[in-house]
Amino acid sequence: MDAVRSGAYGQLFRPDNFVFGQSGAGNNWAKGHYTEGAELVDAVLDVVRKECENCDCLQGFQLTHSLGGGTGSGMGTLLISKIREEYPDRIMNTYSVVPSPKVSDTVVEPYNAVLSIHQLVENTDETYCIDNEALYDICYRTLKVPNPTYGDLNHLVSLTMSGVTTCLRFPGQLNADLRKLAVNMVPFPRLHFFMPGFAPLTSRGSQQYRALTVPELTQQMFDAKNMMAACDPRHGRYLTVAAIFRGRMSMKEVDEQMLSIQNKNSSFFVEWIPNNVKTAVCDIPPKGLKMSSTFIGNTTAIQELFKRISEQFTAMFRRKAFLHWYTGEGMDEMEFNEAESNVNDLVSEYQQYQEATAEDDTEFDQEDMEELAQDEQHD
Repeated sequence: MDAVRSGAYGQLFRPDNFVFGQSGAGNNWAKGHYTEGAELVDAVLDVVRKECENCDCLQGFQLTHSLGGGTGSGMGTLLISKIREEYPDRIMNTYSVVPSPKVSDTVVEPYNAVLSIHQLVENTDETYCIDNEALYDICYRTLKVPNPTYGDLNHLVSLTMSGVTTCLRFPGQLNADLRKLAVNMVPFPRLHFFMPGFAPLTSRGSQQYRALTVPELTQQMFDAKNMMAACDPRHGRYLTVAAIFRGRMSMKEVDEQMLSIQNKNSSFFVEWIPNNVKTAVCDIPPKGLKMSSTFIGNTTAIQELFKRISEQFTAMFRRKAFLHWYTGEGMDEMEFNEAESNVNDLVSEYQQYQEATAEDDTEFDQEDMEELAQDEQHD
């Protein structure tokens, strides 16, 4: 926090908007959600309330947190549910850093993550799943940074956040606010977990030597290597996609390229949502680039991520390993059972829509019509 305060952008924040507690949650979700975090949450809500009162037209809230620790996951989800209570009709957006498959900080990550996802499914409108391992891979493979620091990883996350909010901050036509983005991106309320991507990927402080062409941008943007979650979109299908292009470019060319990608890879887009790829163009590029594009994909492949965490959760929970840390803070085993089944349901829902075809529905419709006709006769 002191680093933010004394950093280049320290003056942007009001000094009394910094809220900090004396203790951490010790990687324990229950501490963040029920005990330590609960003591601090009112102070945070006061600051949030004060800022909201200064807004003419409050769009919604954005929260960045991690799901593997105790504070970001436990207190983060507590804060979300409190804000939801107070502002039920505002959009709630989160940038959630999910535990990585190979890089693990703590043993109890699966517990913390599943308990958090259980909350996010119910309480957020849009959640961008970001994964440290995918970020490490981008730094290492694409950007050739030999020893990536958190600064390098944060740089990538900030590119995505900046891209997603472009349409709110600059004049544009499409997805011009968080609600419109949610309307275009979320076909079913529970399936609001997105995979973000960005192109061109450049390391911190570097200048781009030549502007990419629109086809190159589009190609890179859909590339699995540019995704910021460790899931392969080729293992699933896109329900919806939003692309935000920035810089001076021909709208016609952008539309042609996006259409061409959909036509060439039509099997990766569900056919029962026509026009499920939305494109926005903004004239103003990010600092240091001539052109860029941000990708937001709602893909059924994200189930890999939930499946992986859920399996690790089940392995420990079956033996009740580490559970005393949570029950000691007043949690009930029941809550673990509920969270586990909620996440497993989420995986099944993604799988169900991945396999669904346009034809399935017409058969159902036919049967429904017949049933309706019979019901009417009985009436």
